[in-house]
Amino acid sequence: MTVTVVVGPRRPVGATVEVPGDKSLSHRALILSAMATGVSRLARLAPGRDVAATIRALEMLGVRISEDGILTSPGVSGWSAPGSDVDAENSATTVRLLAGALAGGKLEAVLTGDSSVRRRPMRVLVEALAELGADVSAGSHGLPPITVRGRRLRGAHIELPIPSAQVRTAAALAGLQATGETTIRSPAGFRDHTERWLHALGLGAPLGDEGFRVLPGSVPPLDVVIPRDPSSAAFMWTAAVLSGGRVTTPGVSMNPGRVGILEVLSKMGVAVTVQPTGEILGDPVGDVTVVGPASRATEVTGDLSWRTIDELPLVALVAAVTPGDTVVADAGTLRHKESDRIEGVVAMVRALGGTAEETPDGFIVTGGSLKPGRVDSRQDHRLAMAAAVAAAAAGRVEIHGMEVMAVSWPGFMNALDDAWS
Repeated sequence: MTVTVVVGPRRPVGATVEVPGDKSLSHRALILSAMATGVSRLARLAPGRDVAATIRALEMLGVRISEDGILTSPGVSGWSAPGSDVDAENSATTVRLLAGALAGGKLEAVLTGDSSVRRRPMRVLVEALAELGADVSAGSHGLPPITVRGRRLRGAHIELPIPSAQVRTAAALAGLQATGETTIRSPAGFRDHTERWLHALGLGAPLGDEGFRVLPGSVPPLDVVIPRDPSSAAFMWTAAVLSGGRVTTPGVSMNPGRVGILEVLSKMGVAVTVQPTGEILGDPVGDVTVVGPASRATEVTGDLSWRTIDELPLVALVAAVTPGDTVVADAGTLRHKESDRIEGVVAMVRALGGTAEETPDGFIVTGGSLKPGRVDSRQDHRLAMAAAVAAAAAGRVEIHGMEVMAVSWPGFMNALDDAWS
């Protein structure tokens, strides 16, 4: 059922908001724990449908996962063949990471998903795993479904053309099962969650800023509390900026590949304070306070675009009410998300009375003001949630297809209401 939500004018945000567990880390923690033999304990798993898809996929392989995050697995070598195609629904992350985990086993599995996932490019993934000797194939035009026929793998040197954390992770998961070491390199800008965790577990080591060495070995059972999600926190940060308010989000992952938006907001004159509070398996965690508004336009290019890739719709909203032209480039991968996010971002800004134009690999937003309007989510959770946040500057915003927020954060609207109350 398609849900239309109307978000009305709001006063400045002033709150401390505890956002959910990190979605990216939840996928990785689940799959690494499933590769281990024994019992793992995972607290604060992300609540959305994408992570639920990974849980269901692992259960099809014979892994038991309780509602309170207790995971029991026979280990990757003991996984059982799924009785049907593995449906990852909206989660391309599930497809890519499981392809790597399955590549070195003894099973055959077909990984597929909804219409959005079946449009996501997989050629770089297939080519990377092939370097290890994996038997992995995609459908026509390099798109899902992905067929994995597990086999013995060999260590290899893998050079990726793009800084894809998901492909790097898939290659690392496969490399754990290979004979001999595997090295992975790509341009900068990737999220290195998996590599930090493998390093902490003694299963790999960094090679400069862009490389990583995977050491073959068995993953031990995990006992971790998932850090809170910076991509979810970014919606609250943006609400504070647009409303001229203040918000604090404690316990957020501060992985450098995840918090590019804080760098962008700082460049735009927003007051950003980060208080480090520790780390989990080598991944930094901290409390973030953001105080709006923004005061100047900026450019987002190169590896900063990659480190801000999921939050670029929010950058566009801030730019729409900030003097000058904000230019976002080197973000062509946005055209291959749940929707063509470049087209969707520009349409959202224009629907709310702002000025924006597409470029081949990004967009240009000219600062002015936002006004009441109607936005179609395009069944893209990040566009839907961004449109709700836009009400801080636009006033009344009607959002068609708001139910899609459940992909990543089912309680988002309640949390936003609380922050504004």
